Amino acid sequence: MGTPDTAGDWSSEMEVDAFRRLFPLRYYERHLSESIRPDARPLKKARDTIVSLGAVASSDGSALAKIGSTTMLAAIKMEVMTPSVDSPDEGSIAVEFHMPPICSPVVRPGRPAEVAPVISKQLLDSLLSSGIIDLKELSLIKGKAAWMAYLDIYCLDADGALFDAALLSAVAAFSHLRIPVVSLNDEGRMVMVSKELEGEKLDKEPVDKERRKISLKSIPFSLTCILHKNYILADPTFEEESIMETFITVVLNSSGQLVSLYKPGGPVLAHTSAIQECVALTRQRMKELQEIIDEAISTMEID
Repeated sequence: MGTPDTAGDWSSEMEVDAFRRLFPLRYYERHLSESIRPDARPLKKARDTIVSLGAVASSDGSALAKIGSTTMLAAIKMEVMTPSVDSPDEGSIAVEFHMPPICSPVVRPGRPAEVAPVISKQLLDSLLSSGIIDLKELSLIKGKAAWMAYLDIYCLDADGALFDAALLSAVAAFSHLRIPVVSLNDEGRMVMVSKELEGEKLDKEPVDKERRKISLKSIPFSLTCILHKNYILADPTFEEESIMETFITVVLNSSGQLVSLYKPGGPVLAHTSAIQECVALTRQRMKELQEIIDEAISTMEID
């Protein structure tokens, strides 16, 4: 008795899948007309988000961030450098975003993803513009030595909203960062003290007596939204981004102030009302992400 129903359900699923593949936009618009998405999310709801600190033991600060299936691994390595003449009492931040072929079928081996350098630039601009770190805190000896924070972010799964997940992983990695202990050697150069010697009596007094946290001033959070006709979809998947090509990324700091707004073209005009709604959604999302970061920090401290 159950066989015909089972066969009928299977046939129906095949028809729906075929329609989705052949007419993806119409398939999505049928869902949008009912204020629901194919993954059962309301239009303005972000995907489940997870942050885990200390993912890379060999780094000075690291984090793994997941938004839905989109997964980012961020790691920070600190190096001593000579500060620039223009900013003798400041350190620096360098950001590199990587998209290896494992992250997506559209990324081919031997061919760097075109979006990678764009996201690298966006990340650096957002981190510096938000003022998350006072670069003066990275100074060791004015005009002679300062810290360079090398931030590398690896995309492990590219399922949409790459910048949002990358920025979240960067913020989480900086919250986990511990500045290494450094000392002057016999030649007057700054060298790092190995973890085994930290706390031991050294020939030269260390500049930093112990590994220290860095104070985060104004944390940036972002939300990407798809604009399609009169609809706004928060936190799009890769499929949604490929079908509906107009999107806006809003970056706010932890005080709710606008850091940046990014709209890379697209056929839909971004009217003032749409932009205002995207900013309002980002403010809501910012509170969620701050709670997730705080929980990850609390979990790390307990462990």
